[in-house]
This record gives sequence, structure tokens and C-alpha cells, in this order.
Amino acid sequence: MRKAKTLLSLIFLSLGTALSLPAAAGYPEKPVRLIVPFPAGGPTDAMARVVAQKLSINVGQQFIVDNIGGAGGAIAAQSAARAAPDGYTLFFGTTGTLAINPALYSKLAYNPQKDFLPISLVANSANMLLVHPSVPAASVKELVANARANPGKLTFGSAGNGSSNHLSGELLKTMAGIDMVHVPYKGTAPAMNDLLGGRLSMMFDTVITGMQHVKNGKLRALGVTSPTRSSVAPDLPTISEAGVPGFEVTIWFGILAPAETPKDIVATLQREIAKAVQSPDIKEKFASMGAEAVGSNGEQFALTIRNDLVKWAKVVKDSGARID
Repeated sequence: MRKAKTLLSLIFLSLGTALSLPAAAGYPEKPVRLIVPFPAGGPTDAMARVVAQKLSINVGQQFIVDNIGGAGGAIAAQSAARAAPDGYTLFFGTTGTLAINPALYSKLAYNPQKDFLPISLVANSANMLLVHPSVPAASVKELVANARANPGKLTFGSAGNGSSNHLSGELLKTMAGIDMVHVPYKGTAPAMNDLLGGRLSMMFDTVITGMQHVKNGKLRALGVTSPTRSSVAPDLPTISEAGVPGFEVTIWFGILAPAETPKDIVATLQREIAKAVQSPDIKEKFASMGAEAVGSNGEQFALTIRNDLVKWAKVVKDSGARID
């Protein structure tokens, strides 16, 4: 009788263990959709495709990029937030879609903190402060001095209201106590054309793009927006160390799941994403894009979103920028 009871106990214990096995044990069992909030061909899309390809190889299931453009990424974010929380629809979020849009749009159909589960930061990148050679400033300190001596005379271009290069300029204005005129464009390319032509004084743009024009002598670089120097331009100081202490604009990219996605699936994804982006080949590809591979846990990513929501809400309020 004692042996029979022991045998029954072992059977029930085995059944309990089997029933408690994580649902992610067979995940993913079909292709995973990765929603990217911008059209194909841009830097965000390129980065997402690099990660998706690596995950497809490592996991053995296709991670398919789905580009949904419009409204500064808000349409894509809304679509991802409303997707089934089963791990088969993910969102490639950015600083703009998750930390800036809530301050820019009076009516946003998603909440970055309530509608998503952060999985992992993928990469960080920085912008570079570029000036036309006609501007008499060879450093950030000289640029600030020039702007203070000539309030409202210097102009800075951007890809449009609320873009990262616009808000970088607004942050510089606030922190340096200077008055400059913002000139919004419909995209970075036309703004860069006017900067190259001398119709703008300055502009913030990606390090990779900026260095191309600096090397051929068409523009002058004064600093990078990141907290540390860029590996692409190691001799160029950060704006913080070059004259505006505490100035920092980090553009980040990360992957999130709809809220209520099972924790075991999120844990599986976090492990696989961190493994993918920390692989030597992905690090090299990101570096060629002017980005630094990260790979974090969900808590770290959530903290980044929370801190940047507060930061950019203030910048947007101070600048008076609105989209709707």
C-alpha cells in the first residue's frame, strides 16, 4: 500500500510538472511579425532587418519585417499595441514613437507604458552638430557665443516639427540660453541640401551622414549628442564636454510586445534578442550605421522609456511644438 501511494504521488508530481512547463517551450512555432514604424529603406528599417535576419537564423523561424509608416510612427505603434498578445507580433520602437510622440500628439491611440511590454533595447545612436563653413564658429563654445551676440540670426534645420534633430536644437537653445530660428522641412534630405547650400546655419544629423560632408570639407562638425564620444568620430567631443554640460540626446531602438504577452515568451525573446545584437557580426553592422549594439532586459528598457518621456515632454513644452 505504501509503495502504491508513493507511485501515485510520483505520477501526480510528474503531471504537475508537465502542466507547469512554460508555454514558450515550443515558441516560436510560426513566423513572427516585427512592425517597423517607418517606410522601407530608412535607417530604422535597415536596423530592424539586420536584427530580424539574425533572429530568424538563431531561432529557426522567420521574423518578418512589416513596415507601417505615417504620423511619425504612431500608426504602426497603434497597430502593434492592438495586436494579439501571443508573441507573434512585435514592435520595433524608437525614441520618437515611445518617448516623444506622447508630448507631440494631443490624441494618441496608444500608451507607451500601458500598452507595451519592453523586451530589450537593441541599439543606441547619436546625432552630430553640423554647421556651414560660413558660420564663424569652430567649437560649441564659439557657436554659443555667436548665438548670444546675434540673437535670432542663426537658423537650424530639421526633418520637421518634433523630429529628433528639431528637438536636439530646442534642447540646445534651452540649455545654452540662446535664441535660434527653427526651420522645419519635410524630411532630412531637403534640410541637408539647404545646409550644404549655406541657406541654413546649422543642423543636427546622424554621425554617419554628417561625417561624409565633414570629410569632403562641405560642413564643420562641432560635437556629438551622445554622453560619450562616437567610435565613428573619436576625435570629436561630446556637446556636453565641449561647452554645454549635461547636454545629451541619445536615439534608441528596441523591441516590445503587446501588453499581456506571456512572461515566459517575453523572457525567451529577451534572451534571443540580447544574444543576437551582441554577436560580433551584428555589432559590426550597427557600427557601420553609426549605432552601438545594446541588448538589455525589459526593466532597463522600461526605465529608459520612463526617463525619456519626462525629458522630452519638457523639451516639447518649452519649444511649443505640436503636431495636431
